[in-house]
Amino acid sequence: MTLTVRRAQPTDAAGLGELAAATFPLACPPGSAPEAIAEYIAGNLTAQSFDRYLDDINRVILLAEDAGNLIGYMMLIGGDPTDADVAAAVMLRPTIELGKAYALPGVHGRGVAAALMAATLDAARERGAAGIWLGVNQLNARALRFYEKSGFAIVGEKKFSLGPEVHNDFVMERTLAGQS
Repeated sequence: MTLTVRRAQPTDAAGLGELAAATFPLACPPGSAPEAIAEYIAGNLTAQSFDRYLDDINRVILLAEDAGNLIGYMMLIGGDPTDADVAAAVMLRPTIELGKAYALPGVHGRGVAAALMAATLDAARERGAAGIWLGVNQLNARALRFYEKSGFAIVGEKKFSLGPEVHNDFVMERTLAGQS
């Protein structure tokens, strides 16, 4: 594998939409309705959605590529949390959200997520954040292990709506002081 990590450009929107549609279902809790997953993807993870995200000055999207093929991405969202449960749980300010973190299943365990995380933490520091937070489904053991290994700790809980379904997420946070 020839892994590169770079900042996404407007021309990446279509590829990001395809990548997001392929990877988002992997993070959904067991038993999530396929219709609810499809509704979320259609409302939040299309090429048009990524056009908006890439135009948003409060967002940074980093891509992982293998020989020019998109294999993973992470998205930072600047600003204080708007969810009351998250705002109460997150202690470090200024903060930034790791809003999306996904890789294709064929590259799991090959260092892609770690490379993306290192670049994402650097980008968060460059934006002046003291801390970074994320929400992760409480049943997503693989993601929880990765985030803990990356220095995040559980600081609270929040709800995540997937269509009509309401799921329980952990809120995790880490400091951005020092090394990634």
